[in-house]
Amino acid sequence: MSDSARIVIIGGGVGGASVAYHLTQLGERDVVLLERDELTSGSTFHSAGLVGQLRADPTLTRMNQYSVELYRSLDAGWTECGGIKLASTPERMAEIRRQIGWARTFGLPLEEISVAEAVELFPLMDPEGVVGAAYLPTDGQIDPSQLCYALAARAREGGVTVRTRTRVLGITVERGRVTGVRTDQGELACEIVVNCGGMFAAEIGRMAGVRVPIVPMSHQYVVSDAFHDHTGLPTLRDPDLLVYYRQEVQGLVMGGYERQCAPWTAGQNAYDAVPGDFNGRLLPEDWPRFEEISDNSRVRVPAMADVGIRKLINGPEAFTPDNEFCLGETEVAGFFVAAGFCAHGIAGAGGIGKVMAEWIVEGEPGMDLWHMDVRRFGRHYRSPSYTIKRAVENYETYYDIRYPGHERSAGRPLRVSPAYGWHAAHGAVFGEKSGWERVNYYADNALPGEEERPHGWAGRLWSSAIAAEHRATRTAAGLFDESSFAKIEVTGPDAAALLEWVCDNRVARHVGAVTYTQALNRRGGIECDFTVTRRGEEEFLIVTGTAFGAHDLGWLRKQAALTGSKARIADVTGQYACFALWGPRARDVLGGLTPDPLDFPFMSARELTVGDVPVLALRVTFVGEHGWELYCSSEYGLGLWQTLWRAGEPYGLVAGGYRAIDSLRLEKGYRVWGADIGPETTPYEAGLGFCVKDGKDFLGRDALDPAPARRLRCLTLRDPRAVALGNEPVRVDGRVEARVTSGGYGYTARESIAYAYLEAGPGTPVEVEVEGRWVPGVVVKGPLVP
Repeated sequence: MSDSARIVIIGGGVGGASVAYHLTQLGERDVVLLERDELTSGSTFHSAGLVGQLRADPTLTRMNQYSVELYRSLDAGWTECGGIKLASTPERMAEIRRQIGWARTFGLPLEEISVAEAVELFPLMDPEGVVGAAYLPTDGQIDPSQLCYALAARAREGGVTVRTRTRVLGITVERGRVTGVRTDQGELACEIVVNCGGMFAAEIGRMAGVRVPIVPMSHQYVVSDAFHDHTGLPTLRDPDLLVYYRQEVQGLVMGGYERQCAPWTAGQNAYDAVPGDFNGRLLPEDWPRFEEISDNSRVRVPAMADVGIRKLINGPEAFTPDNEFCLGETEVAGFFVAAGFCAHGIAGAGGIGKVMAEWIVEGEPGMDLWHMDVRRFGRHYRSPSYTIKRAVENYETYYDIRYPGHERSAGRPLRVSPAYGWHAAHGAVFGEKSGWERVNYYADNALPGEEERPHGWAGRLWSSAIAAEHRATRTAAGLFDESSFAKIEVTGPDAAALLEWVCDNRVARHVGAVTYTQALNRRGGIECDFTVTRRGEEEFLIVTGTAFGAHDLGWLRKQAALTGSKARIADVTGQYACFALWGPRARDVLGGLTPDPLDFPFMSARELTVGDVPVLALRVTFVGEHGWELYCSSEYGLGLWQTLWRAGEPYGLVAGGYRAIDSLRLEKGYRVWGADIGPETTPYEAGLGFCVKDGKDFLGRDALDPAPARRLRCLTLRDPRAVALGNEPVRVDGRVEARVTSGGYGYTARESIAYAYLEAGPGTPVEVEVEGRWVPGVVVKGPLVP
């Protein structure tokens, strides 16, 4: 074996083969793919082979669409048979109609069909209890092994060396960067390693000192004997019954996601590694656990009660704690991961290979992939028990309807604010983000009446407490616990220079200055969106969203490495509690608690004493009302919260949660990263051009167009209770032009509000499809509340 290669891919399944092939498409030739046994011998060979394209996530949908385009060009048994999704409940039908709307924004020909039409397409089904259905003619199925071999053949044609029966024994890391791979056939020096190890990915990650939070889950399906003479049957999913079907010659493949699942590793112990000799093998049949799926399958396809079963396939599939892929570069430079395909890796394999190859070659992804980025998992996912709890919950609820505001329950509570006990005692309804318990709203704030409950989907988990907390903040004062906000310190002699290069705004201003800024990628897209407070000549504090701390920390460290900066970059989230006090009476509340003057201006910071607590006060807002974010060392947190609460009660202070914050910020037009803005949108498109400082050199500046054709626009809908939540299509002059990035109800404006990127300006009539109904609206000039 050659003793060096530029890129080494570990894992000869469909993921590794796809990455290898797409690297050659970008001109890479010095690539070696290593497989411990034979190609496809991990999870690929026993995959069911369904290829569905539409997902709730826009990026994954685009990736799956690309997969279909690629599979059409391969000799790999691609069958474009179409796919049907059934609704056996009215709630599922509402979900399907939302998905039909999403499909319009991607040009996917998903259409609602009648029950009779579904039976005509899939005559084996019993329509009893079916409410409706949707059909996507461009979905299909493929032979997973043939797909892997076809991609590997193309990779070889492009110059990739494929080495089977080569076991990786170790990965060499020097000074935080991967430098080589040790195998039982020798050593390879390399610049980049791509971990495509499937169920072995966690073990491979440990070789480099990286935690890859995946869990092999036992996933079963049956292959029936031949029993029908139909041809070209579409794939069929009935998520209310937890089952799926596809044609297999004159029989069926049938599987599903049972409510009592089984994580699998060596010895059935969730902490053990996958056996070293588990190659091309299956797990023992587990008929008792499959009984639920088997019984359900007979409801929809009665013939399954009598048909012979050729075999029960029980194969481990690598699942992540949130059912999204694990992609991208890890904290070890040059060590990439493409794993955790969650039983839909065949549908995504083409797109995965494409985005990973671009990421490796260009140094950054070409799409918004944060929700698939391996770094999204915080340090708490280093715990195997926490990872397993989350993975099990997601597997067992794989087909469940996810209403807006749906919260997972496994592994909670884990990370809590110092004031957590107070919140619980006062009726808090908690949500969870990045392991943090956060107040969504306080049930004790609920008011009688349902007149503002949104129609349909958006009203499912709604509470009038959100309206009460919103209005109290606008008219008196609101107190919010934002301790979960991620906090990053950048310090040292190089700190100012690094941040000036990374940020589009000027952040190295006078001590005490607070700057709202973005950090851009080379394409001018918004990689980070945060505030920077200068606390000293060599000391800066960055505050960013709860879910974005790991991303922004990683981005900053990467830019520091690329520029040779010696700045110290540290996550200090847990060191500080943060409470936001906002509203017209906020000054009255705080003024009685501190001997220090409160005359410092907007976007500045000052050290104060609040009651008996030393506090850093930032004069900022995310709701559009006067007030402060108050930071204190965590041990003072409960005392500070109680002090503020007692002082505020005479002024009508109300404790509020994140649902009210979201409604308040919608009215003011404040953007949210990952929804309204992200790596594929520029500051000028997002209406944030005021942050782009003239005469300043920074990363991404040369890619910016100050006069883009499209901009993020605020829309209001004629029906205030028709609330868009995200991904709904937006129509201008009868043509779909965009999708909603975020939306909700503004309790001060009393409007249904949505945002979308459009070329049309204020005053333009629009229509937004909300649950199958086109609702008229108009582009307005924001903000809706001055």
